[in-house]
This record gives sequence, structure tokens and C-alpha cells, in this order.
Amino acid sequence: MGAAVLRGLGLLLAAVLTMWPTMAWASPATVVPVGRAVGIKLFSDGVVVVGTSDVATDTGNVNPAKACGLQEGDIITHINSTEVDTIEEVSALLQELEGEAMSIRAIRDDKQVQLTAQAALCTADGAYKLGAWIRDSMAGIGTVTFYCPDTGAFGALGHGINDVDTALLMPLESGSILPATVAGVEKGKAGDPGQLQGVFDTSSTLGLLHANTSGGVFGVMADSGWVEGTPVEAAQRDEVKPGKATILCNISGDRVEEYGIEIAKVFPENKDDCRDYLLKVTDQRLLDATGGIVQGMSGSPILQDGKIVGAVTHVLVDDPTSGYGIYVGRMLRQCGQDVSG
Repeated sequence: MGAAVLRGLGLLLAAVLTMWPTMAWASPATVVPVGRAVGIKLFSDGVVVVGTSDVATDTGNVNPAKACGLQEGDIITHINSTEVDTIEEVSALLQELEGEAMSIRAIRDDKQVQLTAQAALCTADGAYKLGAWIRDSMAGIGTVTFYCPDTGAFGALGHGINDVDTALLMPLESGSILPATVAGVEKGKAGDPGQLQGVFDTSSTLGLLHANTSGGVFGVMADSGWVEGTPVEAAQRDEVKPGKATILCNISGDRVEEYGIEIAKVFPENKDDCRDYLLKVTDQRLLDATGGIVQGMSGSPILQDGKIVGAVTHVLVDDPTSGYGIYVGRMLRQCGQDVSG
């Protein structure tokens, strides 16, 4: 596809500035394909530095974060000996320390770094600030791919939840999926991917997240009655062929429908790239309603010859009728179930 531009579909993330032990799965690999949209909330393990900015003080502008060596993408886990997971916790500690020297423990490129900094007193509001923009949570809409009735486990999205500014995988402290209703669709067109517009029910929790990985988000369903469908077998990798297939997706209300697609190409396995299939939407009903693949459809299960073979993950920005999919075995392995092939 040359230099075609890609867009990850899965959470339509509204950023808020402010390992899971391996699960034992039943064998053989049979799961219920779901295809329903859900709200997804994720709270980070530590706070993510998404940028730095100057702090105005009586003696001029300073940037303590930059001066101490903090970088975009760093995950602050501790200030002095205190663990921090929220913006409120960081702010409270800065006020308590009143500009005293402090140690900052952070994760950078999967390695721990230790830094020393002093917060500056901002003349605008009288608060001590580090000069770092930080994020501790994200929320959006995505699609549940499969559910295992034997264990209650589920997988969604088909790709990880990345920070919208740093593009790094968000470290998961906790998270949940919520009931959602698709209230509308912004149709996709060349150069401008569309999106599902959803409404969350924040009074109810469908399940708890335990892992955010390159192959999706995973957890345990709390409300098994929410899931409908019949278990099917997960395909072996060598069973998936170019040709006709279908996807299950939820583009209106809470109704899941099946639509025709074409698996245009099956790519050789690449452990560093989760784009396993090139997909083409062929169902005119879906093309009329959405223009093809839109953001929020990530996780929509792909079925071929009566088996689940994967999930939709990306749309080609210059051609919304086309996109990419992940092999279901990647998702199952990251849930703890090995699928040979």
C-alpha cells in the first residue's frame, strides 16, 4: 500500500489532562464473537508526561521539568518515596513540598530513571508547579471482539490504547468497559476518517480491564448477560485465506449486524507488526451508512468459514473503504491462550 496513511480506530479517545496475571483459558479455543460498542475508561499506572511548559515566577520564566531532565513520554511513578497515579496526587505533593528539592522516579523506554527537581512558585495562581503537562486517564468508544463464557474473559479493540500526544502505550493501573449506545455516525471520506458517536452509561460497569497490550485490551466481564451469540472456533493462522469474509459491528443503537468484507491480502506473520490482513468493505449497506471503516469500529470481529479469524484495527485515511485487521491468535495469546499456527 506504499505510503498510505493509517489511522488507528479504536478508542475515539478524549484525553483528560489531569500484568494482569496470565489468565488460564479453556481449550480448545472457542469464543463468542461480540461486535458491540462499549465505553472504555483507562487509568494509568503513574502519570504520563505529555509535554512541558514554562512557569512564570517573580524572577522570570522557568521550566523545572525540562531542567531536571524529564522528557515527553516519561511515566512518573514516585515523588520522593510516595507513589503517584493521579494529577491530584502530584499537585498535592508539590504544594506540600513548597519548592524543596525532590526526587522523581520515572519509567523511560521500559527503564527506570531517577531525577532531582524543585517545583517553582507560579505568580499567576500562587501554586507550586513542575512545568509538566501530565495525563492520568483516557476515555472513549471501542468494540468488544470476543468473550469466553468459560472464564468470563473478553478482548477488545485489537490494538493498544496509546496516549494521543506521545503515541506510547498507556500503562494500565485500572480500567473498565461501560454500556454504550451508538447515537450517530460521522461518515468517513478520503483524507478524513469518520467516527462512531456514542453515549456511555456511567452508572453501570460491564467488565474490568486488566491488560493494555499491542494486540488489544483485555479483562473479565462482570455482566455475562450483556453478551449474546454462539461460541465459534478460533481459526488457525494458515486457515485464513484471501476472499470473502464478514464483520460484526454496532453502528446504530446497541444493535449488532453482520456485513460483508473482502480479505484482500493475508500478510506473513511479523511479531513486531499486528497488521495481519488488508481488508476491503464490500457491503453496500455499511458503505452507505459509514463510508466504510470508521473510528470506533476497532475490535469488530472478522469471521470466515464459520470461525473467528481476527478483528478490524485500522482504516486507510486516504481510502476509508479499506483498512487492516489483526489475527485472532495474537489477541488470544495476549490473553494467555496459545493458538498454534
